[in-house]
Parts: sequence; C-alpha cells; structure tokens
Amino acid sequence: MPRFKLVVEYDGTPFCGWQFQTTDRSVQQAIEEAVLKFSGQALRVQAAGRTDAGVHATHQVVHLDLDKEWRPDTVRDAINAHLKPEPVSILSATRVPDDFNARMSARKRHYLYRIVNRRPPVALDMNRVWQVPWPLDSDAMHEAAQVLVGKHDFSTFRAAECQAASPVKTLDRLDVERIGDEIRLFASARSFLHHQVRSMTGSLVHVGSGKWTKADLRDALDSRDRARCGPMAPPSGLYLIGVDY
Repeated sequence: MPRFKLVVEYDGTPFCGWQFQTTDRSVQQAIEEAVLKFSGQALRVQAAGRTDAGVHATHQVVHLDLDKEWRPDTVRDAINAHLKPEPVSILSATRVPDDFNARMSARKRHYLYRIVNRRPPVALDMNRVWQVPWPLDSDAMHEAAQVLVGKHDFSTFRAAECQAASPVKTLDRLDVERIGDEIRLFASARSFLHHQVRSMTGSLVHVGSGKWTKADLRDALDSRDRARCGPMAPPSGLYLIGVDY
C-alpha cells in the first residue's frame, strides 16, 4: 500500500485537539472523514505531534497508507475538497517509503508561541494569540529562557497527565523576540512533554513582568516540582510550525 506524507495547517479553535475522541470533533477526525469520502478507505492517520484543544499548526506532518497509487497532487486536492468548510488544509502530499513514520521518524519539532503585549483588545488575532495587557520585558524573558536550554529534568513544566516515559528532555532552542506589540517565543527539541511549551511560556511571562528573576526560573526548574511552575499559557497562542526528518 503506497504511503503518503501530508503537510497540514489548521486553526485549532473549533477542535478538541489533534487526537480522535468519541465525544468531540478533532483535527484527526476531520482529515480521516475527508480521506474516506475521497478514497473509500476508513483508516487512521498518524501525526508528528498531538496538539491540544485550541492549538494551531502551520506545519503538522501526517502519514497515511492508501490502497491505490494516486498522484500526490490528486491526494492533496481531493482531501482538501472534502475538508471544506473545516479550517484545515493539506499543503502538500508526497509519496514516501513504507518505513516513514510521521511520529517515530521525526528528528526535531518546532513550536511558536505568540503573545500580543498591549492593552487594547485584539480583533484580527482573536483565538490565535495570548494577549497580555501589562508591560513585558522581552529581553529579560530571552535571557532567562537560556536557563532552560539543554538537557534537564523538566518535571516543573510537565502536565500531571503527561504519558512520557521520562521528564528528562533536551531543549535545543528557546528564543524570545519582540516585533512591535508582538512577542514571539520559538522552541525546538526532538520531543516535548505534555504542556511543556505552554508551561515554560507562562513562567517566562512571570520574568517579563518582573514577578520572577532569572534565578527564580532556575530555582523553579531545579525544584522538579509542578507546583513551582508559573501560570500555564493558554492554547490559543501556540503553533506547531515545523518537523524535521
């Protein structure tokens, strides 16, 4: 059965997350229903990462096995035709070797977190950013973020329901930059703990607002205690923006 790799973008606002659920609609379900209408196959697609409810993607990667050697552009366009009017789009479809696995073959995942730092409410980016109305020092946030780069026990920034075998992860990048009213946080690693990026972001906002120092962030990390984590950032500002293979 030919295997195809799909690059997918979606607005996570109306979905319960990536993962299929029996009670609420997921991104996975929307894609699988579109594949069924296009190909007649009822199948389960696999993704590089399971985004939470309200989290978006500009570059999610999915693989699926079809029972016919379709042209890749036909696969892309046919699935998109059946996805309408869902806020999900297949950006590309590529034929890949049978041993390619969207999740297990991934070498690095990249996330973006967007914060709008202003008092007036957002209109165009509603449900796509975290609005923080009080002043934030993005330079202090970036400097403190470097404490988290490297191999650490990230228990402080791990959700209670996280299913990872170990809290030890290697964070390759955590950069914070400001462009006008928007603060952007970029995080890269082979894999992340459940809620890790949102938890780190909320703690860095504590630093940016002056509630915490760089040393306070280090102490929180070293404590390996979830109770020492800052507030968890909302899902609306988080985007999966890339997967390396």
